[in-house]
Amino acid sequence: MITRVTVYPPLDWWQAVADTIKANGTGDQWVRMYGVKGYVDGSLGSTTALLYGTYLDDRHSHGQQVTSTADLRNWIAGADSAQLQVVVHAIGDSANGLLLSIFDSVAKLHGERDRRFRIEHAQHLNAAEIAAIARQHVIASMQPMHLVDDGAWAGKRLDMARLQGTYAFRSLLDSGAVLAFGSDWSVATIDPLWGIYGAVTRRTRDGKNPDGWIPAQKITVDEALRAYTAGNAYGVFREKEVGVLRSGMLADIAVLDHDLLTMPPESLATARVATTIAGGKVVFRR
Repeated sequence: MITRVTVYPPLDWWQAVADTIKANGTGDQWVRMYGVKGYVDGSLGSTTALLYGTYLDDRHSHGQQVTSTADLRNWIAGADSAQLQVVVHAIGDSANGLLLSIFDSVAKLHGERDRRFRIEHAQHLNAAEIAAIARQHVIASMQPMHLVDDGAWAGKRLDMARLQGTYAFRSLLDSGAVLAFGSDWSVATIDPLWGIYGAVTRRTRDGKNPDGWIPAQKITVDEALRAYTAGNAYGVFREKEVGVLRSGMLADIAVLDHDLLTMPPESLATARVATTIAGGKVVFRR
């Protein structure tokens, strides 16, 4: 094996997943299964992200809820009762609001524990939802590379007032929330250096936002690196094994050909991985 994988089968399989883990454990150091994944809505690009208001270019549509509220409540409650981690796709502001409400009610029902509910994407948020993510200790699992594309066309879907909470990295960190960055591959490139570039510069592919699209939500290189490393490790309950360079941790290391902390932010995506070490063994060398 050359990469570590955490598997999340469908949310409605929660009972089978719980039974499998009870019988066989969560896995080994390379492949583990901790929980399940569900969906609230679709995507902004297809006008199926679930919104409080309507789309600018489709005044009859609020988007689409792809899993009923009753099913979401029942399956999330069932999975949580079985001590599984629950991660759920939510992109629109209404989808995120609904999901946070369900997370909150399930947590209160079953009592305090280290459950680490995760929202996959958390793409469009308002101030109340940003505060709730931090207050409820929900992990915002986000993909900054998407904003490099979305910033070129999202204005035809949402007005600028609603876009202020789009990819709200700065507001989430300032509120005390945990960010875990990923790629959403194969929808976007798997290269994390492009994601770091997107989070730090917020420049868009069309070149029309040289100072950043919604620049108030920019974060630093160090903050983006932490989201891709320590944040991800925390997001899968592995912060005691991976995510930082420290004695006693598993030796998973990427060596780059540039120092991201000193190179110009607009050049971040030009850095390249020179060597990759997994479990103390070199698995890639450029």
